[in-house]
Amino acid sequence: MKVALFIPCYVDQFYPKAAIATLKLLQDLGVKPVYPDGQTCCGQPMANSGFEHLSTGCNKLFIENFEDFDYIVSPSGSCVLHIKEHLKDEAKPERAKRIRQHTFELVEFLTDVLKVEKLQARFPYRVGLHQSCHGQRGLHLSQMSELVAPAFSKPLQLLQMVEGIELINLSRNDECCGFGGTFCVAEEAVSAKMGQDRVADHLKHHAEYITSSDMSCLMHMEGILRRRNSAVKVLHIAEILNAK
Repeated sequence: MKVALFIPCYVDQFYPKAAIATLKLLQDLGVKPVYPDGQTCCGQPMANSGFEHLSTGCNKLFIENFEDFDYIVSPSGSCVLHIKEHLKDEAKPERAKRIRQHTFELVEFLTDVLKVEKLQARFPYRVGLHQSCHGQRGLHLSQMSELVAPAFSKPLQLLQMVEGIELINLSRNDECCGFGGTFCVAEEAVSAKMGQDRVADHLKHHAEYITSSDMSCLMHMEGILRRRNSAVKVLHIAEILNAK
C-alpha cells in the first residue's frame, strides 16, 4: 500500500506538530507514508473566494505529486474536501478522478481504510471535540444533529480508544466555529462572534483541551482563547491519538 502524506500549507507553516503526529501515528499503525517534497497549496483559498479558475496550477502540481499513490492522507478535512470536489485535469479527467477517490482525511482513513480498533495512546485530560463543518457535512465524519438519523462520530470513536481521556458533553455538538476559510476575513465580525460562542460552550463544560480533525478551526478558536487569556489549549486529534 503506497500512501502519500498531504500536509496543507497552514499546517506546514504554523502547526508542524500536527503533521509530525500524523506521520508518527500512521507509522505506529504499520503504514510507511511518503511525503512528496514538491507539494504546495491545494488551491482551496482561491476556490473559496470565487476564483477557482486561478487554481489550475495548483491542480496540475497536486496531480503530479500524488498520482502514483494508492492513498493520499491529510490531517485537514477542509483541504481534503476541496480535493475531492474540485480537483480537475481537463486533458486527462480520469487521472484527477482517481486522485479524488483516493484522497482521505486522517480520521476517515483510520476508521474506514485501516479499520483501527485499538490505539496505544494516553491523554488524561478533559477534552472537548469540535466537529468541523467540512468534516461533518462534507466528508460525513459524524452525523448532523438536525437529521432524524442514528448518531455517529468517527473522531469520537477514535478518541474513546485513548486511555485516561475525559470527553466532555457540549450543549451544541455540531455548531460551526465561524472560521470558514476566507469567510473569517470577509465577515470578520460574524466569524468572531460565532467563534466566541463555540469557545464558550467548551469553557462552560470545563474543557482543558479542544480538539478537532481540522486545524484551521482550532487556529480560529485558539486566537479567541488567547484574547481571553484562557489556559485552555487546542490540539489536532492526531496529537491526542499519538500521545504517550
